[in-house]
Amino acid sequence: MRNPDPDSSLPYLLRVPLGEGLLFRTSGTWPRTKALYCHPVPIAEWPAEPELVETIELRACQRRGAAVDVVASRSRENRSQIVYTSARGRQMVFWQSARTRKQARPGVRTPTARAAGHAELDIVVDARERYGYDFAGKPVRVVRRALPCGDYGLLVGDRLIAAVERKSLPDLTSSVLNGTLKYQLVELAALPRAAVVVEERYSQVFTLQHARPAVVLDRLAELQVAFPTIPIIFCETRKLAQEFTYRYLAAARTWAVESSQLDGLGPDPALAAAPDQPEPTTAEVRAWARTAGLPVPDRGRLQPVIWQAWREAHRP
Repeated sequence: MRNPDPDSSLPYLLRVPLGEGLLFRTSGTWPRTKALYCHPVPIAEWPAEPELVETIELRACQRRGAAVDVVASRSRENRSQIVYTSARGRQMVFWQSARTRKQARPGVRTPTARAAGHAELDIVVDARERYGYDFAGKPVRVVRRALPCGDYGLLVGDRLIAAVERKSLPDLTSSVLNGTLKYQLVELAALPRAAVVVEERYSQVFTLQHARPAVVLDRLAELQVAFPTIPIIFCETRKLAQEFTYRYLAAARTWAVESSQLDGLGPDPALAAAPDQPEPTTAEVRAWARTAGLPVPDRGRLQPVIWQAWREAHRP
């Protein structure tokens, strides 16, 4: 309901049917894109004639430790949590959904030590990679050019000897279900070293709503059995995925320099055949998607699956 207090900066009152009832002042009606701050108030502040904004039927509402799990009776955006925590020496309450909860960053610091002792590492970023890693704070020189496979690569001489394919969870899910990931693994398997890094936790596969988790997990397991030399690493966040990519390619460089397996190898013909391509604009990709019959919005950011479809269609 709307907060009847005109002096409050929190325009809504949230009533949770737990025990005698919990009442909070809050800034929104549902935590869709960010966690909402909640200010606890006595249940007596609930007015006799409330101005209701939205009434949501609940399937479940129960306390679990320092959190209250709330499950709405609807198919989408149905799970949320009211979390009691401490910040700046006082108790605070936040209302968060599964989406906002999984975006929380882990409380870890990435190490600053150089990977494998390399004073500087040249990493090739595929020219078609959107919003690629910048490896800030790392002794890395980024070079953009088209790669025959993978999003990040390592060159020794004129040969691509290692690559990392980056995936978000939606991109991973779609590529597993439509078979794209299998073809990508076939290309990566031709390299001496390759890996797939996922910017999410493995446990989040179990929470998929628009795909059956069991099907995605089974196909992921099948791909790992079929391509045992290409690990699929779940790194929880984009920052940690970047850290893994940096250290994996640094280790690959050390292996390439110390190993005699690459002696006598000439330039990579696939790399030589991959011309440098300018990065397309969102408008160009949107226009291409419409001609290809793919549904795209008139404005705003495009979904990862659209970018992936464009890359596959324009891969050399």
